[in-house]
This record gives sequence, structure tokens and C-alpha cells, in this order.
Amino acid sequence: MTTDYGADQIQVLEGLEPVRKRPGMYIGSTGPRGLHHLVYEVVDNSVDEALAGYCKTITIDLNADGSVTVTDDGRGIPTDVHARTGKSALETVMTVLHAGGKFGGGGYKVSGGLHGVGVSVVNALSEWVEVTVWRNKKEHLQRYERGEAQGELSVKSGADSQTGTSVSFKPDQLIFTETVEFDYSTLAGRLRELAYLNAGVDITFTDHRLELLKADEPKINRYFYEGGIREYVEYINKEKQPIHPDIIYVTGEKNGVQVEAALQWSVDAYSDNLMGFANNIRTVDGGTHLEGLKAVLTRTMNNFARKRNKRKDNEPNLAGENIREGLTAVISVKVPEPEFEGQTKTKLGNTEVRGIVDSLIGETLSEYLDFNPNVVDSILEKAIQSFNAAEAARRARDLVRRKSVLESSTLPGKLADCSSRDPAESEIFIVEGDSAGGSAKQGRDRRFQAILPLRGKILNIEKTDDSKIYKNNEVQSLITALGLGIKGEEFDSSQLRYHRICLMTDADVDGAHIRTLLLTFFYRYQRALIDQGFVYIACPPLYKLERGRSHTYCYSEQELQRGISALPANAKYNVQRFKGLGEMMPTQLWDTTMNPESRTLKKVEIEDAAEAERIFTVLMGDRVAPRREFIETYGPKLNMADLDI
Repeated sequence: MTTDYGADQIQVLEGLEPVRKRPGMYIGSTGPRGLHHLVYEVVDNSVDEALAGYCKTITIDLNADGSVTVTDDGRGIPTDVHARTGKSALETVMTVLHAGGKFGGGGYKVSGGLHGVGVSVVNALSEWVEVTVWRNKKEHLQRYERGEAQGELSVKSGADSQTGTSVSFKPDQLIFTETVEFDYSTLAGRLRELAYLNAGVDITFTDHRLELLKADEPKINRYFYEGGIREYVEYINKEKQPIHPDIIYVTGEKNGVQVEAALQWSVDAYSDNLMGFANNIRTVDGGTHLEGLKAVLTRTMNNFARKRNKRKDNEPNLAGENIREGLTAVISVKVPEPEFEGQTKTKLGNTEVRGIVDSLIGETLSEYLDFNPNVVDSILEKAIQSFNAAEAARRARDLVRRKSVLESSTLPGKLADCSSRDPAESEIFIVEGDSAGGSAKQGRDRRFQAILPLRGKILNIEKTDDSKIYKNNEVQSLITALGLGIKGEEFDSSQLRYHRICLMTDADVDGAHIRTLLLTFFYRYQRALIDQGFVYIACPPLYKLERGRSHTYCYSEQELQRGISALPANAKYNVQRFKGLGEMMPTQLWDTTMNPESRTLKKVEIEDAAEAERIFTVLMGDRVAPRREFIETYGPKLNMADLDI
């Protein structure tokens, strides 16, 4: 550390240096999420070629050496010399931040890669990158190592009329210290999503890592959907019972903004599932396109309710959440000049999109409903039932009060609250049963840790309507203790009383069931809790391995076996299996599961929203047949010896 602070201490990072210095700024993290982001950046470029109408097929290969190859049959990255840099356009795109065909200039009409850092960031964070471009009947090849071009662009003639680009790269272990191994299912989820969003694009995904697969043949999946987002809604609703078999499909363009939407209501769903995309990017935090969709649905359905005498003049309008009950909708907008809030692009900010979505969808939806009066009646009947149930549940509003000195606290009696009033540092452990609750209450740090014991198994809210939810004592305790408000209302994180909600259940079958019911509750009642990362799963140990006065805690069977094999051959030891949290002493529970210094918490996240939606419907829904099929398909793949039954 120097005590001088002058011009010499001001660093100017040139070229791709800033990316290697602060990779998190560009790809979010250097963990698995950032690693997979590299593939998405390259694939997005190929998809942009498809959006521009020049590319039909994209192939992605996970190679045996840990590298990835993405090939498309688009126009190929330009290879002529760039006037400003004096290098080929290919080398400029690969080595200069904020260089690309997406900042105006007519290269692309719309594109997903807004920040122009895409492929150059992949180059900076890779051990090596090889780019092959087929263009003008020539094959151009260039290699880069950690962002630096290795020699000039080599050109071979005789590539026939083939055009396109192939990018191969191997992530740099110096940057991705946690892992450089790609997860097939994570990538497959995103590629499937892209194929749905871009009807007619043919994506082939192959895994050549035979050792990892423990197979003789590569694993190949093809994603090709002529129906686009209509097929996406069909896929999400596969296990549900639709109110109307036809998916309502809207497509149109206004002022350069393309809008595509697909909607279907289901009889056996009690919450909505709206998925918004802007320029192929999933907008988890919503934005103006989703606001426009919600507004037009509420207005149109209320107009029809009056027109068809489903609501009398003296009765109030149906609320948006009543109308959207049971709705699955995918809306995809393509905006020429998108304004995203934040680098992660999770909220669309263009104000003009709201009105465009409203007018385009309003027109088509009204026309469809005019010609299908039976469908309108069924949707409205479901909405009115939901409205009545919500009215019956209004009393839950009175239960949801924040504790304060002036008002009497209506928090549940069995909640052992913490003394801190700051939600950001407070955490609540939802525990199974009173015995575990007793140990947890004695072992906790009462300054910032609250305990809520639940009696028995809570209600499965996947198959219950709202009025029953609010009558259930355990659910009522949860809503009140956490400060959740009413189901379906916009989530207000300022009302949340704890910013870490930890599910702490026994390590047995019943514990797993209770944890699943709780996750179903959070997913369906207030999904924003999971989306914004407030829900965690505590990991209590399964075994205590004692030898003399020393002991270690083991969190899995494998860890126990490793612990035993590390002991001397003739050592005497004792293994205690914890069947329930109630069996643990308060100090043990604190040391292993609750102490922030030594515990392990798993954060609950949603990687693939469509798949999560489908799995909750299959496993927790009303219909038995899909669940049985799921068990018959995946049951044989389980190792029965590992199951705790």
C-alpha cells in the first residue's frame, strides 16, 4: 500500500482488462450462473441473426475437453477492415467492448444483446477462443487466448456458398474458480425457451462429454417449435385442465415494436403464471409489457362481465388478480431501442410499450371473446368465484399488522419473535413440531432469530381455493408472522418482517413432505419471495460421529463414510443418527444449523420457470394420472438404498 496518491495511482484499464479485473460487472458472478451466461451471450448473437431473418439452424456442442462450440448458418461476422480500429471487423467485435452491430447503423432491427459487451466478454474470460466465419465463399479463422488475438485472421477460399459463424471457447479456470463444468439441464432449459420464443428456429444441443454422461453415445436434443409461444403455453399447461382448448394467440406490430402473446385459462389452477420476455430476455421483474397485458385483461373482462350481465350495476368491478386466476400467459415483445433497468436486464422500462401491448391485445382478445361466448362465461365464472373467495378472505387483512408499540400485536401466540426491528438482519426459522421448536427457541440468538413451530402438515394450497387457505390456522400463522398480505396482490417487500425465511424440517420423509408443502405455499401464495431470494432451506446434520471426546457432524451418508475411513483401523467410535431436530440439544442445533458462522443454508431459486410451474402442477395438483406417470418414469432411476424409508 502506497501513501502517495497522485496521477500514477490512477489506473486506466484498456481493451478487455476491465472484464478480467471485474468479471461480476459483466456476467453477474463467477459462479455457475456466470459460467452459463457465457454460452447465452454467444447463442444470443446467433438468435439475433435468426430474428433478422438470416439464420435457420443453430447447433450447440459441449465438447469432451470442457469447451463449447456454437455454430449458426447466419450471414457470418463481417471480416473486412474496420475504419476506426484498423483491424478486421471480426477482431474488433471480439476484442473491443461496446462494439457490435446493435447500436444503430442498420445491422439489426432488434436484438437481445443490448450492451454490446457480449462476445468480447466471452473472449476475455476464456482460456482460448476460436472463431470460424464462412462468408463471401471464403473460410476465415482466428484464435484468441485470454482476449488476445494469436496472429492475423487466416483466410482460405473454397467454402462454396456456405455462410455462418462458429465460435468455440473454453472458460478460464483462473476466473471461474468454483467450476468450469457446464450443466446440461441448465443450458437445455434456456435453449428450449429460445426455441419457443423464436418459432421456426432449429436448435440442436449435443453433449459429447461421454465420461461425465457415463455413456457410449453423445446426448442429443433438438428444439424446434413451429407454433412458438403457443406451444410454450401448451407445454406449461400439459398437466392442467384448460377452460378453452384453443390457445388465444395475438401477434402484431406497431411503431416498430413487435408483440406476440399466448393465453390460456385452466380450471384446476388457482394462481396466475405470467411470463414476460423482451428481445428474448426473460424479464423476471416485469416491466411495461406485463403492465399493459394486466391492464387490458382487467378492462376487457370487466366490460364483458357487464355486457353479459355477470356483474350488476351496483356490484364492484372484478380485480385483476381475480380475472387472472388460472391463467397461463407468455408475452414476448421485440423492441428496437429497449431500456432495461440494470445490467441483468430483468425489467423493461420503455413506457411506449405499455400502450402498444394494450391496444394490440385488446383488439384480438375482444374479437376472440365475441365469437366464443361460452369461453367468456367460463372465465368469468372462475373470476367471480375467485372474487367471492377473496371477499371472504378480506378478514385476513386485519390479521396482517406490523408489530408496533402503539397497536396491540396480533402475531401468532406460538411465534417466538426476535428483538430486532430491522427486517434486513432478522431471520425466521419455520420448524416442524413443538419439540424441535423448543430446542430451536433455546438454541437461537434471540436478537435476530425468530422461531415459528408448525403443528403437523400444512395445507397443500395447489389444490385449495382462497377462502379455505385463510381458515387454516397454520397458514394464517405463516401469513401473519411473515407479513405477507393477501394472495395475488403485488408483493411489497417493505411489509416483509424477515428477509431470511429458513425452512428447518427433520431429515426424514415427513420432513421432506412438509418442506415441499411449504415451498408450494411460497411458490403459489407469494412467488416474489422466491424470485427475490428470501427463502432458504436449513441443512441439519444427519449423523454425529464421536470418538473419545472429539466429535464431528456429518451431513450425508458419504460424509459419514469418509469420516469413518479417516479414523485409525482399530479405533472405537460411536455414530448417532438424528431422526428429528427435537433429538438435538439446543447447543448442537445452534452449532450445526443456526449459527451464521458455521451453518449451511441453501437458497431457493427458480432456474427454469416453465419447468417449475409444470412440476408443481404434476406433483402437488389435483390430478393423479400425471403424478403416477411421473413416479413410474423416474422411480426406477432412484437408488432405493439412498432413500430414507
